Amino acid sequence: MKTQNAKKRETGLARRHRRVRGKISGTAARPRMCVTRSNNNIYVQVIDDVAHKTICGASTLGAEFKATGKKSGTVEGAAALGEIIGKKAIEAGITEVVFDRGGHLYHGRVKAVADAAREAGLKF
Repeated sequence: MKTQNAKKRETGLARRHRRVRGKISGTAARPRMCVTRSNNNIYVQVIDDVAHKTICGASTLGAEFKATGKKSGTVEGAAALGEIIGKKAIEAGITEVVFDRGGHLYHGRVKAVADAAREAGLKF
């Protein structure tokens, strides 16, 4: 059973995510790079919202990330994941994306994913 504070955090996150998603949308030319994070893991997807297709994705639970040897809940791990998703998107022919922070603050692990994806060659 969730506590009162846990419910408040969850509803606040959902409200912020709805607000962000109301302003951005991914197309085939410029898909949306969606970052979802939990306490222990981070998940990143590049999504074409018009065709309702996920172009590529990566997470800290994947084999590519585990090969790096980084810990999943850290800023260094998030940066490694950003490099992985940047390379995957470039291989899929994507050079520009719209960044979706998923209602989270653009800080810490979310920012590390974005910065590493930029260094890998994505533009946003």
